[in-house]
Amino acid sequence: MPDVNPADEAPEENPGDREWHRRARADYAVSRWQRATPPRFRDAEATLPEVIGWADRALTDNAAAGALLLTGLTGTGKTHQAYGALRRIAAGGPDRFELIAVNSADMYGNLRPSQVMGAAEHELQRLSRVQYLLLDDLGTAKTSEWTEEVTYRLINYRYNHCLPTIITSNLPARDENGPDLSDFVGARVASRLAEMVTTLVPMIGADRRRGGRAA
Repeated sequence: MPDVNPADEAPEENPGDREWHRRARADYAVSRWQRATPPRFRDAEATLPEVIGWADRALTDNAAAGALLLTGLTGTGKTHQAYGALRRIAAGGPDRFELIAVNSADMYGNLRPSQVMGAAEHELQRLSRVQYLLLDDLGTAKTSEWTEEVTYRLINYRYNHCLPTIITSNLPARDENGPDLSDFVGARVASRLAEMVTTLVPMIGADRRRGGRAA
């Protein structure tokens, strides 16, 4: 029987080791990310330098991350990059990882007054207070005074409490020749977003969905 060199054996797990704890936190965070992520985006990976940089800042200093705004036409990969950024944070082993990901049209649908007293307000507070919020496709729902007020309350709370937020939109952040995101959200929300967004990533390219890829 050949001699076994102890140096060649895999190191035992040591609960007192800092790296062991980081890996344990990462496993827990990634499992929460998976539960919040639709199957289509379970292979999402952040590949753009700006998105990677935002995710790394969020992992290092949660309160200083601000918002990541991904804009571009349908199918350019905005949602893929958004979920990839959150996966990168989770894989880094944060001390805490709470995530809600929601399409904006679904969000407004869930927030409309219902027969259950206080249900809409409870849902708005849940979205406002969660550590990480991914708000997908902002600007696709029909605009109204009510949607503007709801959006303002949500964004204003997250801005005031320094909570990291990822927003994707088919509308450009600013366009002098056509409709842009500020036209949808209104002046108050646009002002908050201008201060809140630390990373703006305009995405261009062909529609990836036509090639069978998630966007």
